[in-house]
Amino acid sequence: MLVWRGKVPGVSSPLSLGTFVKQVTTSISTRFRPHRIATKTLTTTKVLNSSYFETLNPLQKQQISLYVDALLQWNQKMNLTAVTKADEVMERHVGDSLAMIPPIQSSYIAHCDSSCNNISLVDVGSGPGLPGLILAIACPSWKITLLESMNKRCIFLEHAVSLTGLSNVQVVRGRAENLGQNIGFREVFDVAVARAVAEMRILAEYCLPLVRVGGLFLAAKGHDPQEEVRNAERAIQLMGASVLQLCSVESHSPFGQRTAIVCLKDCPTPRKYPRDPGTPVKSPL
Repeated sequence: MLVWRGKVPGVSSPLSLGTFVKQVTTSISTRFRPHRIATKTLTTTKVLNSSYFETLNPLQKQQISLYVDALLQWNQKMNLTAVTKADEVMERHVGDSLAMIPPIQSSYIAHCDSSCNNISLVDVGSGPGLPGLILAIACPSWKITLLESMNKRCIFLEHAVSLTGLSNVQVVRGRAENLGQNIGFREVFDVAVARAVAEMRILAEYCLPLVRVGGLFLAAKGHDPQEEVRNAERAIQLMGASVLQLCSVESHSPFGQRTAIVCLKDCPTPRKYPRDPGTPVKSPL
């Protein structure tokens, strides 16, 4: 397990959104309104538009700017993202990542604890740090673990953590199937998140064994994931969890509506899960 710490370059004066936009891109618009659903109903809560980005302080905006610059620079020599422009990174990646914060906060306070400070969160299949690294910037009181199996991506993550000066992040190289059977990681996290990793049947087996009983699993999906959620209900239940709610997040970006699927861990995951590496993909539950 690796932890990288450092200092962020100082910000000499407050960075207004207008200034930041000129340097990077436009702001992101989202708002979350929670609504509990029955698993069989699968109705999606509509969400109005506001800007979570606007709530960030100048240092956090500077950290995001540093991250975006590093992502695009490193992307020229390794395949980190298909996006090649800063404004698209902000809309497609940073915006989606920030949009997960309100559902996490609201669901956690409503169903897990009276406070969402000091949450321990694991980002499964973090890739270039999305959404985990953005969550670490926006929520400095959270303890974030970036779980990634590919070494080259871990090297980038280490660089990004050092560059942004984050002290609440650890980078772990490994497979979710292995860590889910490791006593040091199994059922120890308050929240697990995943974005652009796999379908829900597979994600349930990757993520839920890492979540403590009474914790949450959130998957970032597209505009209409209801059939995917229905197909995953058995897998989610086998992992000891249930679907809590679907939260629809609309953005001004050209990539359209996003949905956060929220699951609550009701009881311990049976010891036989997760299965051996590769099995969840080859034989989804």
